[in-house]
Amino acid sequence: MATLLEMTASIVASHAQTYPMTTDNLILELKTVYAALQSIGTGVIVELKTAEAAAPTLTLKQAFKKDEVICMICGKEMKSLTRHINQAHQLKPAQYRKQFNIPKTQPLMSKSYAAKRKEIAAGMDLGANLLKARAARKGVVADKKAKFPTVKGKAPVPAVKKKAAVPAKAVKK
Repeated sequence: MATLLEMTASIVASHAQTYPMTTDNLILELKTVYAALQSIGTGVIVELKTAEAAAPTLTLKQAFKKDEVICMICGKEMKSLTRHINQAHQLKPAQYRKQFNIPKTQPLMSKSYAAKRKEIAAGMDLGANLLKARAARKGVVADKKAKFPTVKGKAPVPAVKKKAAVPAKAVKK
């Protein structure tokens, strides 16, 4: 049977292969895993920090590279983050951006992938189709406004209010 130290080293080594770690993170991970395994053996419950509560170990420059993007939560490398953060972490892009202070101008995909998609869109003339759709939409809105003219301001109020005539009561004989 493997010793506690060997199990700790094995677990941390496999985690370090899939997630880039600094030396400080590696030492912290070793201590945390060792304490967790020790508490399992003794039956004493130890509170551990969760990975999501910890500060990200990557900078924006490290996470958003030319050919890949690294998820700042799990460390997975991919071309686009949007689907991954939705499916794997149940986060919307706005929540992810807020959590890691990512500016709205930064696309959640690699630079080369964004350029490739832009090139494909230009080749399919999607920009022209968008302009046509917007022009058609403006025409429909203008037609609706022409059919139903809007009245600006309040309706004129009569200067003198007259009381309504009260019908006379019929006298019964």
